[in-house]
Amino acid sequence: MRTDAPAPSHRQLPRALRDLAQRLREGEERGDASIETAIVFPFVILFTVMVVQAVMWYYAREVAQTAAREGVVAARTYGSNVNTGVARANEAATRLGGSALRSPHASPNGSSATRITITVTGQAQSLIPGVSGFSVSQSASAPVEKWNAR
Repeated sequence: MRTDAPAPSHRQLPRALRDLAQRLREGEERGDASIETAIVFPFVILFTVMVVQAVMWYYAREVAQTAAREGVVAARTYGSNVNTGVARANEAATRLGGSALRSPHASPNGSSATRITITVTGQAQSLIPGVSGFSVSQSASAPVEKWNAR
């Protein structure tokens, strides 16, 4: 091997190497978009999952609130009682919630002879397998209807 041989001239280099040298001199950054996408994309997915999970929690909350209101309306009418309202709230939560509100349960905690309060609790559906959803608890309250004789 000769060490005193002159370096090959620019014209003697293969075309691919000349193109590579030209790109390096110009500062061209091929492939950077792929790397940036690989770094940013997991955060985009995480943000999307968080938004969808928040929407699912909000929907489960609205189902529980509607079920509690329906239970109060059923319980406060003339000739009805708290147990009727609890049954109606449980039925409404199951009917309206579907899979959005898991394990719904209605209770008359806080009710008195003059005021009906029904609380519906449950779990919002979770997007992540094996992780329980957020807890949901909503209450509705109204006075008991009384008919006064004149």
